[in-house]
Amino acid sequence: MIPVLEIGGTHVTAALVDLRDGVVCRVRRPLNAQGDATDILDALRDTAASLPTVPGARWGVALPGPFDYVRGVGLFTGVGKFDALCNVNVRAALLKRLRPRPAGIVFVNDAHAFLTGEWRVGTVRGHRRAAGVTLGTGVGSAFITDGRICENHRGIPPEGRIDLTKIDGLPLEVTVSRRAIIARYGDPAADVRDIAERAREGEAKAHHVLHDTFTRLGAALGPFLVNFGATALAVGGTIARSWDLVSPALLTGLTAGGWAADDAHACENRSQPGAGKIFGEDKTLQARLASSASPPRGLNALRIARADEDAALIGAAHAVTHNHPADQGV
Repeated sequence: MIPVLEIGGTHVTAALVDLRDGVVCRVRRPLNAQGDATDILDALRDTAASLPTVPGARWGVALPGPFDYVRGVGLFTGVGKFDALCNVNVRAALLKRLRPRPAGIVFVNDAHAFLTGEWRVGTVRGHRRAAGVTLGTGVGSAFITDGRICENHRGIPPEGRIDLTKIDGLPLEVTVSRRAIIARYGDPAADVRDIAERAREGEAKAHHVLHDTFTRLGAALGPFLVNFGATALAVGGTIARSWDLVSPALLTGLTAGGWAADDAHACENRSQPGAGKIFGEDKTLQARLASSASPPRGLNALRIARADEDAALIGAAHAVTHNHPADQGV
């Protein structure tokens, strides 16, 4: 059993993962990414402490960048979250706080963990080359070839990060991010979920803001998918829960960017948060994979993440088993 933490801009999730059976148990709690370092680190400790103990285990920790994943040191500055962890040795802090003391800690980019999990169990299973984006506080992205994350590959953004690109000469997250959507909508009391509800109720302004935002994201992402040769794109994150509004706009933008995809609504059902094995008590993960359908033929596949948050948890556990022990921190 592999203990993991998945850290986002508004939450932290602790889980135990069995790479055959999936996520065995999970605890999710809110997290204030604008808090001071002690508060953030203590929140991670308290969430982790809610899990059954696994003495002598190595932990996997998935979190967004900028972060030095080898040294375990935060590089956050000017990104609107976790600024208090800039230059903080998060590995040392967690080794001190977690009980029983871990044998080591492996850090992995949250988008990399997400896509790795989706490659193992989700909607990009069976695709030789695929990509993933996470839509939450910011925009995360990753590209994978035969199960290996690509960070420096011809045709993809620097480090595989779409957030390092620009739209209309400005950083992408000035246009596509939680704070960008709220600012453009003009009501600071409304979160993205509220804006989505207003769009569903027929409010033209809310619909326009969301449609234009994700059309622009698709147009920016499309050429990279073409150059990389991706045949599938998995989309996850909290904003992706408004898939009925995100997918048509994203599909329009991807098509404009040259990446022709199939009907985004013909997607797999995503798992729901909660305790228990995400694949059911009567199937092991290997049995599920053996029965997976072949990749779609013809058009590329645009899909909401099947495993969703579980994908990042599974990807973090995968990193523990596939990283060299020297990179795991003791």
